[in-house]
Amino acid sequence: MPRLTSRAEFEEWRQSVLASWEPSKPCITVCGGTGCRALGAKEVTAALGRELKKQGLQDKVDLKMTGCHGFCERGPLVVVYPQQIFYQGVTAEDVPDIVSETLVKGNPVERKLYVDPVTGQPVVHEPDVPFYREQKRVLMKYNGLIIPTKIEDYIAIGGYQALCKALFEMTPEQVIEEIKRSGLRGRGGAGFPTGRKWEECRRADGDVKYVICNADEGDPGAYQDRSLVEGNPHSILEGIIIGAYAVGAHEGFIYIRHEYPLAVENITRAIEQAEAYGLLGKNILGSGFDFTFKVHRGAGAFVCGESSALMRSIEGYAGEPRAKRIHATEKGLWDRPTVLNNVKTWASVPYIINNGADWFAQMGTATSKGTMVFSLVGKVNNTGLVEVPMGATLRHLVFDIGGGISSGKKCKAVQTGGPSGGCIPERLLDLPVDYEALTEAGSIMGSGGLIVMDEDTCMVDVARYFLHFTMEESCGKCTACREGSRRMYEILERIVHGKGQEGDVERLQEIGEAMIAGSLCALGRMAPNPVLSTIRYFRDEYEAHIRDKRCPAAVCKDLITFSVIAENCTGCGVCLRNCPQGAITGEKKQVHHIDPNKCIRCGICREVCRFNAIKVE
Repeated sequence: MPRLTSRAEFEEWRQSVLASWEPSKPCITVCGGTGCRALGAKEVTAALGRELKKQGLQDKVDLKMTGCHGFCERGPLVVVYPQQIFYQGVTAEDVPDIVSETLVKGNPVERKLYVDPVTGQPVVHEPDVPFYREQKRVLMKYNGLIIPTKIEDYIAIGGYQALCKALFEMTPEQVIEEIKRSGLRGRGGAGFPTGRKWEECRRADGDVKYVICNADEGDPGAYQDRSLVEGNPHSILEGIIIGAYAVGAHEGFIYIRHEYPLAVENITRAIEQAEAYGLLGKNILGSGFDFTFKVHRGAGAFVCGESSALMRSIEGYAGEPRAKRIHATEKGLWDRPTVLNNVKTWASVPYIINNGADWFAQMGTATSKGTMVFSLVGKVNNTGLVEVPMGATLRHLVFDIGGGISSGKKCKAVQTGGPSGGCIPERLLDLPVDYEALTEAGSIMGSGGLIVMDEDTCMVDVARYFLHFTMEESCGKCTACREGSRRMYEILERIVHGKGQEGDVERLQEIGEAMIAGSLCALGRMAPNPVLSTIRYFRDEYEAHIRDKRCPAAVCKDLITFSVIAENCTGCGVCLRNCPQGAITGEKKQVHHIDPNKCIRCGICREVCRFNAIKVE
């Protein structure tokens, strides 16, 4: 197809795409996100293709490998349309039954249905699965419906109409005003009003300006940005082009992790397609607006998620932050006015332009508008990507969508905001998830990571784990972060190994406050959050480690002992045979014993015992 040179040509093409789009035609979608691919989604898709051909259905049924459906705990996922029959944990061996029973006869294959843990009943249709039913999907809405590498699929769901509206019906100032009225705030963590940032950049002096999409996403356990780039790359690209038009930029970049090969592949393909169709490049759709866009791969440095460090990396220098006495909207990339926003921020823009600021603003809270995509991981039954309106409570996320705590345990805490976030205790789970509420509780929104912890989690060890991560990822440029994180980590190491001293908690607080006051960038200023929040809410655990030399959660090996509960021991010998140190002795059918001097506290005896006869204290 030749390059489109006008809005009229785009509309003619769009109508032809819609004419070939058959929403009522039977269709099978397979989740093609990274998680489901790792579990065998490509093999399932290939098996479906073979089976459809075998049964003569290849021309009657569409087969699509889409982006991430979100319910990563249950992959590979398959949905049969138009009935929206939902299958989980599908393998190639299940394919013949799915085609024969569901597509030919219209019957669900019951063994592959999701079973509601509350009612014990199978759930047939995807919208009725509690994980999906309790969400409000906007950004993730089409991830499970379109082929991400096929621009026609994106056009069929309304793609690039917002760009046409912005270019031909709105001035740049009107676009900015619409974004301001929507209340959209940056989804990368800081929550700065997006419209204000764009306005500052447009008003800044200089003819050369840039826009950047931050897809670096370095938080452990977070992958929502990756899934959006993988599953609907054109939505992000469209938002970026609109933003570039609004601020007067003619060149842009997406900074994306090298460890995200599928996301890189899909966004690169989207750029090529947009250029081929005249939606990117010179004189877009004959509007007179020029914009080019490039992919820049990061090398895995967590600090490059920080805006100024990210820009230095694009420039070809080491990714080190700089003081922000001057905003990037005045002097950013190559000292030119620059707008940098997160993946989710850019992806929100087309929806706002298409549906209006009022539509977006009616979702969320008074100060935090729209929806937010979270990666829900940890000790929760249903892990995956969750999209809810701002202001939804942590309890709603963990229990109504996440299905509660796994293994029947009690919830102890939820960490929000990644390694720089804070740990919020169970008693505060009714806290609304928005920028101000989380900050007041000692945490942050971050880019949307949620890690659920159960009663067997040691909060001192959690603080040590996350501080070790930020210590290792510190660029070392400023003393407060470089030395402060190391000193805090050394203290935590002593505590978890039973060498804590009176005054250690106060020292941790003092150093943490110094890091907040003296660090150059957000990495250093927020690194103490896991420590300070766990001290705030779980100080008793620190005191037990320091004063009693005891780990209440029985996690820290130097502070626990293993022993046999005599009345439960049957003398089966399973623990004896599995102990790697020979620390367990005892005759068959007699009570066994553990030698504390030989025991390395690996916990294998407890794992293999079927009679709950191993005690840890």
